[in-house]
Amino acid sequence: MARYLGLGARGPMVGLIVVILLSGASVAAQFGPPPPPADPNAPVPKLANGKPDLSGSWQAVAGGQQGSGGDMFRRCTPFQSKNCMEWTNQSEDWPFMSATRLDQRQPLYKPEHWDKMIELDQWTNKYDPVMTCQPLGVPREGPPRRIYQTDRDETLIYTGGDAGGGYGEFRIIPTDGRKHDPKRLDTTFLGYTVGNWEGDTLALDSISFVDSTWIGRGGLIHSDSMRVVEKFTRQGDVLLYDVTVEDPIMFVEPYVMPTRVVRRSANPDGGLIRERGNCEVYEEGNISSQIRH
Repeated sequence: MARYLGLGARGPMVGLIVVILLSGASVAAQFGPPPPPADPNAPVPKLANGKPDLSGSWQAVAGGQQGSGGDMFRRCTPFQSKNCMEWTNQSEDWPFMSATRLDQRQPLYKPEHWDKMIELDQWTNKYDPVMTCQPLGVPREGPPRRIYQTDRDETLIYTGGDAGGGYGEFRIIPTDGRKHDPKRLDTTFLGYTVGNWEGDTLALDSISFVDSTWIGRGGLIHSDSMRVVEKFTRQGDVLLYDVTVEDPIMFVEPYVMPTRVVRRSANPDGGLIRERGNCEVYEEGNISSQIRH
């Protein structure tokens, strides 16, 4: 399936046409029926060191959009689940497809950054990094699609998201109790992360980000001083994903994101991706768009 975004001509500035190719498997995963109810009381497997085993493929259950389960699509069709919301048809610029637009729990920015946010919000099809196939970054990637765990590290595999990423990234994070090394502060899209166990909850502490990624749609930018703490708590066959974002330069206070819930998939092929390069960008000098996404 090909989706063309960024169409329209409303000015002389350079615009973008983004073609996002979605595999048949990913389309089926998005539009298929919802999974059976998760069982939070199921036994939690543990590694030899006694820590909960977070390994496996994980799929969305709820969270983000005021607790909705992931069927927030623009139009409802016969093959979508009954949870599809018909009122999203009232929008031509996709605000209701975005968790960060729909959810009223937003980061609180200092006043000096409001004008910049408004400008970016009105020109998301031009300025949002997702439109040029850049990594979504942390925390916009959301919870990982697949996790591999040892007693010393976690490998997190992502398949893209935010209805436009469509590409995968990975992180390999030490969980042996080490602290951030002040000599290793190269800025990256996914940050410099170390992990520690707080009882049965895994906490990932990330610093040293580039400032070009967004936290979410709507011009939710951040500085290179952003710090992100992600917490993973397994309860039966579900995983709670909690995120707190600190940015002393842009935020009035830390931003506590809504808890997202993912469940372990029984599908042995769940979370498999073929490649990263399935997002293409073509620049056209006579096209620009102010359609918000």
